[in-house]
Amino acid sequence: MEKLIIRGNGPLNGRVNISGSKNSSLPILAATLLTKEECVIRRVPDVSDTNYLLQILRSLGAEVERASGTVTVKCETIKSEAPYDLVRKMRASVCVMGPLLSRLHEAIVSLPGGCVIGDRPVDLHLRGFEALGANVRVEGGNVIVKASELVGSEINMRGKHGSTVLGTDNVMMAAALAKGTTILEGAATEPEVVDLANFLNNMGARIEGAGTPRIVIHGVDELHGAEHTVIPDRIEAGTFLVAGAMAGTEVTLRRTRPDHLTAVTDVLTQCGHSVVTKGDTMTVRPGSTSTGADIKTEAYPGFPTDMQAQMCALFCLTPGISVVTETIFPQRFMYVAELTRMGANIQMEGATAIVHGVEQMSGAPVMASDLRASAALLLAAIKADGVTEINRVYHIDRGYEHIDDKLIDLGADIQRLNA
Repeated sequence: MEKLIIRGNGPLNGRVNISGSKNSSLPILAATLLTKEECVIRRVPDVSDTNYLLQILRSLGAEVERASGTVTVKCETIKSEAPYDLVRKMRASVCVMGPLLSRLHEAIVSLPGGCVIGDRPVDLHLRGFEALGANVRVEGGNVIVKASELVGSEINMRGKHGSTVLGTDNVMMAAALAKGTTILEGAATEPEVVDLANFLNNMGARIEGAGTPRIVIHGVDELHGAEHTVIPDRIEAGTFLVAGAMAGTEVTLRRTRPDHLTAVTDVLTQCGHSVVTKGDTMTVRPGSTSTGADIKTEAYPGFPTDMQAQMCALFCLTPGISVVTETIFPQRFMYVAELTRMGANIQMEGATAIVHGVEQMSGAPVMASDLRASAALLLAAIKADGVTEINRVYHIDRGYEHIDDKLIDLGADIQRLNA
């Protein structure tokens, strides 16, 4: 197991290239299961989540080659069962279920570790498959989904905490080869859903309305191979924007989609920081004076839940009081105790964090609890006085491509060591 050692209080300056979207890459790679022909996917980030999914594709019978961010997949002959020893490593691996069901009319996928049918969003995936005519049962830790044929239907994709992105992806892939027309109401509107729909349409699917709450899928008889370039990772870009606002003098992001980041840039601007956009390049400069803000996570185009931990880290060092309310994953504040160890002043009231800005934080041994919490701790450590040791950094490697190397290039003092 590895850990990061960060010596803080140094400024960040320079340019960083933003990688392809992890959350787009996963369902797009899974969608290659829908055709026997070769697919070429570019700008796939080198993170553990994509590596695990490629292992799952190979276990299903796919031929996979990876070179310099380009992945070539050919799924001429595949099987319908995804093994637990791979699926347990990543909850998003359930996205192979829709393509397997669509192409083979059967999918046997182990429940990812810790996943519970019911309140978990995976329930919305299965409800969608049932609406298309599939029979769903859970047996021996596996979800078994079978259908003699899939028939288009009208399906509501909204759950207790809003629309499910991966569920929308999964049902959209299942419906691509169904008979007739499927209408997804309450569909997720995130750019990653649009990216998947564009790839499916390149394969010959007939999908309309992606990016809106109503997606219409006209089933086709077969799909063919296609080439596709994954969109930039808006969460990685947002993380580097916050890093520049917290600890930078001037940080420039290249290969971005500024239109996907307006919720983040609006808050940074409101807090007094400068964000200048030119084409696919964004430059952030910290404000000479800054103030806090109140944010509430919402479905896209609202403030993304995947950015609330990083923004909370910024607020820890911003004068005044900021309020962060989480409406999508109410338990997503496990990092607060670790920031408090570093000197942050945060009070929790249910799913709301009240952050009193402090003048300085100090380095401390901390533990990463999840992907975005890891990023928040890393940003705080760069700005903190002294040395911070972050353990369980495998969390951050799930979704950020070589983030420590990128920050080092900007001037951060970071070492990766074996724990």
